Amino acid sequence: MDYRTPLSRVRGLGSAKSGTTHWWMQRVTAVALIPLSFWLIYFLGLSVTAPYQQTVDWLASPVNTLCMVAWIIAVFYHAALGLQVVIEDYVAAEGPKIISIWAVHLAFLFLAIAALLAVFRIVSIG
Repeated sequence: MDYRTPLSRVRGLGSAKSGTTHWWMQRVTAVALIPLSFWLIYFLGLSVTAPYQQTVDWLASPVNTLCMVAWIIAVFYHAALGLQVVIEDYVAAEGPKIISIWAVHLAFLFLAIAALLAVFRIVSIG
């Protein structure tokens, strides 16, 4: 028979104090991606209709480069956070869960670095 109170049974099983930050960062990146995605849609429309050099020149302006860099950082970070939540919710075993989360974070980090290097290379050409 268990004589412990319900509070004593759950003590120590609560939040590790990182869930709130994770939740807020998902919301902040989502809100940041709204105007940045409209900007990206405009950029994609320009890149389809304009000549290559005009597109490179447009992207080489400081404001457009900054918007592209901000979009890349926000979208990859947002995606990594979202996949982390999916893994935490659906992978039961701790070992594969931790390995999967690390693999997702590393994969998105490398993809973000590759995208940023591509943008900086395009900007340096223009």
